[in-house]
Amino acid sequence: MKQSRVIAGRGLFTGREASITITPTKAGGIVFAVPSQIGEYFVPATIDAVLPATGPLGGRSTNVGGLIATVHTIEHVMAALAGSSVWNAIVRLAAPSTKPNEPIEIPILDGSAKDFVEAIPTQSGEFPVGMLQEVVRVEDPATGAFIEARPSDRLRYRYELSYPSGSGIDDQHAEWDGEPDQFRREIAPARTFCLEREAVAMKAAGLFAHLTPRDMLVITPDGRPIDNELRFENEPARHKLLDLIGDLALLGGRLIADVRAVRSGHALTHEFCRRLMLEAG
Repeated sequence: MKQSRVIAGRGLFTGREASITITPTKAGGIVFAVPSQIGEYFVPATIDAVLPATGPLGGRSTNVGGLIATVHTIEHVMAALAGSSVWNAIVRLAAPSTKPNEPIEIPILDGSAKDFVEAIPTQSGEFPVGMLQEVVRVEDPATGAFIEARPSDRLRYRYELSYPSGSGIDDQHAEWDGEPDQFRREIAPARTFCLEREAVAMKAAGLFAHLTPRDMLVITPDGRPIDNELRFENEPARHKLLDLIGDLALLGGRLIADVRAVRSGHALTHEFCRRLMLEAG
């Protein structure tokens, strides 16, 4: 079995240094262990612990927290765990410059989940399973985005990405059948991205000063990444699928269903998880 190793880097939104160590356990679900003034504080990686989306970047990441500590941008490490069939683990965080009650953000690394997958000591094992009994659908009337899950005896997650004409990203999709090897090869390496006009606007607002287009995919209107190369022709759709897998992991186990997500983001997936939990009782 691989040994746990420390992964260190800067956060996407905060730019602050942090490190994590992933240690699979026999029970207890996935939890984040955060240093605090009263000792180590545990934040569960569950939909009930998800914080409301606030501020100008609200909805662009998944953040969890409790009374004492909060952990930001957890979706990539959650996807790595779920994609590797690891459902019980402690993700231990450290941040040398963190002030009391200041959020700790998971390192963004290269914008993918590849390094997190490689750092997980256990890559397969038993896991809790949830079987869907009826169709569940949530949608955003303002944008037409939706997530729909249908009962099935096998897992299929499909993400469909569609941007307006002139964005530089053609309509594309990506799918996952639940196999860890497929996740490791075809989904984990897909990096976070943004459109060039989004990057310009965020830089003008003083955001992401610590990043360059070499650190994340910035797509021009003609479809070219600036100072970068695509790892897959449909890398944006694969990354959105990665985010979907990470957010669905907030259910605490693998959802066996035929899930179709169209233009959805973190907030809609959180709503979808809450609906499933409500209907499950």
